[in-house]
Amino acid sequence: MFQKLISYVEDIKGSNHSSGAALVIIKDNKIVLEHYSGYHANTANSRLVDENSQFNIASARKSYLGLVIAYALYEGKMNSLDDLATQYFENFDQELLGKTTIRHLVTHSHGLHQRADGTIFREFEPGEGWAYRGINVVMMTELVNRLYGKSFPELLEERVFKPLGLKETAWQMERNGKLVQVIDDPSEPASYTVGRTNDGTESNLHTSAREFALWGNLHLNNGMQIVPEEVIQMATQVQGPPNKNKDWPQNGVFWYVQGTPALKSELGERVPKGSYQILGITGPTLLVIPEYNIVVAKMYNKRYNYGGSNYLHYLREFSNIVADTFRRF
Repeated sequence: MFQKLISYVEDIKGSNHSSGAALVIIKDNKIVLEHYSGYHANTANSRLVDENSQFNIASARKSYLGLVIAYALYEGKMNSLDDLATQYFENFDQELLGKTTIRHLVTHSHGLHQRADGTIFREFEPGEGWAYRGINVVMMTELVNRLYGKSFPELLEERVFKPLGLKETAWQMERNGKLVQVIDDPSEPASYTVGRTNDGTESNLHTSAREFALWGNLHLNNGMQIVPEEVIQMATQVQGPPNKNKDWPQNGVFWYVQGTPALKSELGERVPKGSYQILGITGPTLLVIPEYNIVVAKMYNKRYNYGGSNYLHYLREFSNIVADTFRRF
C-alpha cells in the first residue's frame, strides 16, 4: 500500500539530485514503514543511508523553537501571543516594530525583512500580508533564550529529548560519520553543515528520520504526558490573524496548519482539516494528520526543493498522496 509514496519520494530524489532519502511512517503509535535509500553524499565511497543517518533539517527546526515559545506562553514568560513585540525587544527600532505582536512573528505575518547588509526594513504592516522571512526566527530564538536564561536546545534536551528517549537529535558542531552531508550544487561535492554553536541560532540541527517521526508523534499524542497538552495545542492550532487573502497559508506557532485549503499552503487540498506540517530547505518534511492518527517523516539532503518557484505543487502532491493512502485505511 506504500509503493506510491515510496516511488514519489524516489522520483523527487532523482529529479532534485539528492544523494539520499528516507521515509518513516508512524500509524497508531507504531512504525509501519521505514524506507532508506542512497548515500550520505554525492562522492565516492559515501556511507549508505540507514536508520542511524542524521539529516540536517534546516528551517524545520522552527517546530522545535515553536514548542519552546508555546512553553514560554504557558509558563507566563510571555503574557499572550498578542503582546506587542516592543515589550520584549527594547533594543530594536521601536518605530519599525510598531504594532507587531508575538502572534505576527510566529505566523510569518510580521512584515519585517532584512537586506544583505543587515538592514532591517518593513515590507508590509503587521497582519496585512504573509511572507516567509528569517528575521522573525532569529528574533524569537534570541527572545526565548533570554527568557529562560539558557538556550532553547538545552531546555528541549532536559524537558523533551531525554524523557522521550531521543539520542540522535542535536545541534551538531563537529563532523561525524552519522551526519548526512548537504548538496548545494549537484556538480560539486556535498559538505557537512555543522555550526559554531549549539544554542539554536544556527541551522545545524540534525536528526534521524525515525526521531523526526517521533517528534511528530509527540505532538500527535498531545505531549505524551511529557509536554503539557496545552503547549502542544497552542503550537499546532491556527494562530495567525484573519487572512485577508485566502491564498495565504495558515500557521500555528511556525507549523503550517490545514484550515481552509490555500493556494500558497504546503498542505494539499485533500489533507484533512487540523493536519499540520513543517519543512526545511534541505528537503525534510514532517506531516501530522490527527484524523488518521499518522505521522510521516520524509528526508533529503539537497538544498532547495524540486520544482523551483513551483515547489509547493510537489509538496502538496506528496501530502495529498499520503492523505489518499490513509483515507482508505
